[in-house]
Amino acid sequence: MDSHATTVDNEVHNPELRHHFADMQQQKNAASLGMWLFLVTEIMFFGGMFCAYLVYRTSHYYALAAASQTIHVLPGAINTAVLIVSSVTVVLAIHAIQVGKPKLCISYLAITIVLGFAFLGIKAYEYNQKFEEHHVPGPTFNFTDAYHTQGKTIPVDPHEAELFFSLYFAMTGMHALHMIIGIGLMSIMALMVWKGKFSPEYHTPLENAGLYWHLVDIIWIYLFPLLYLISRR
Repeated sequence: MDSHATTVDNEVHNPELRHHFADMQQQKNAASLGMWLFLVTEIMFFGGMFCAYLVYRTSHYYALAAASQTIHVLPGAINTAVLIVSSVTVVLAIHAIQVGKPKLCISYLAITIVLGFAFLGIKAYEYNQKFEEHHVPGPTFNFTDAYHTQGKTIPVDPHEAELFFSLYFAMTGMHALHMIIGIGLMSIMALMVWKGKFSPEYHTPLENAGLYWHLVDIIWIYLFPLLYLISRR
């Protein structure tokens, strides 16, 4: 009975416990529910883009296939590996704080941030290539390639090919924006760990930030095959 009273008293006086929650577990559950609801809205947002891509891919197949053949696979593959490793470092950072190793947690978060910047750097390199090739939608857009398959060459309408690049820049651009937000979140989390805000008993914000990072990574796992791999032959 005394032990239970001590536990309740500690939770009541926990500086991280907000007044409208009965205990830390209720607060964590509420935060997790809110985060998952937010992630659902993000899935719906990107889901609309995926649906638009599938509709245009079906109605203008040869043009979008020809345009996708101009996207270089290697940078996208490297970025895929970078994001997979970054998800691992996020998991390791959360585990480190759970076992009471804040310095190790900060190290893993720092690696995650570096990998995030590496992803953005490779994406900037890809964008620069598209600018040089005049494959950016707008008045300077120029596309003369055709769709090559099984020894056949099928000419395509440049205006239809422009649809692909519009979707490419919209989808990868929004993903890059979410990556920038994720880097900001991880930087804030690292600062909070450094200030001693988290402990094995309380690290809910870090877990929720990790969920966001994993979602951004998963979205790229879908973007990579859709934009880089499908119909290359």
